[in-house]
Amino acid sequence: MSSVENAKVHGKAARMAACAAAALALAWGGIAAAQAVVVRSTGPSAAQYPMGRKLPATASVSLKAGDHVTVIDKAGTRVLNGPGTFAVTGAVNRDQAGTMALAGLVARTGGARVRTGAVRGATSPVATPAGPDSVWYLDVTKGGTFCAADPAQIVLWRPDRTETGMGKLIGPDGASADVTWNAGNALKLWPAEALPIVDGQSYSFRNPVGRTLTIKLKVLPAVPEDAVAVAGLLAEQGCTAQLDVFANAANADGANGG
Repeated sequence: MSSVENAKVHGKAARMAACAAAALALAWGGIAAAQAVVVRSTGPSAAQYPMGRKLPATASVSLKAGDHVTVIDKAGTRVLNGPGTFAVTGAVNRDQAGTMALAGLVARTGGARVRTGAVRGATSPVATPAGPDSVWYLDVTKGGTFCAADPAQIVLWRPDRTETGMGKLIGPDGASADVTWNAGNALKLWPAEALPIVDGQSYSFRNPVGRTLTIKLKVLPAVPEDAVAVAGLLAEQGCTAQLDVFANAANADGANGG
């Protein structure tokens, strides 16, 4: 390839990256205008308040009996239980701890922690948590689209860490890599050397005791630091399994707005 052609290729790549960053900036602007994001919704009104819906500060949520809607705002997460009408940013018994908890859920984690096997909140080797304690951990029990903040640090998470765990990742071209968790460890780095990360690519994960799942990876060119903006971005990208991390935090804390 000539130097002129090479310059054109690099110039096109730079323009594409700039466009992607600009699109995300516009998206964040819309997310910033919202004061809350629905991260889980069940019951008769689930279609009215679907997962990922952004709600302004002035909004009220009207629920029927049997409705359970989990929302995240800058103060933390809470579950709204119907019947009743609730202000999105209504006063509830939450303090600075809620904001700190949200920051922990979206904090970028490095490979050093994964290699040491450290797990936040791991108080019992027997207990099986409802889900990961970081939105950037890929839950291997769920398929679908996963948004990666750092393709060099994609962490595979499993719920049961009591014994050695095994699985296999398979790329679309048939290339594969074995995944092994040591006993007591819930975390494992994606085997990038054997199976490189490709944005928009779909991979299969096979577990000896579970069904084969399809995982589509989306590499985010930039990530906001605000937890509510992160939740909105994940919803817009279709990474709904990661929203469960916020919802599980609300259930674990017993946060209840209704």
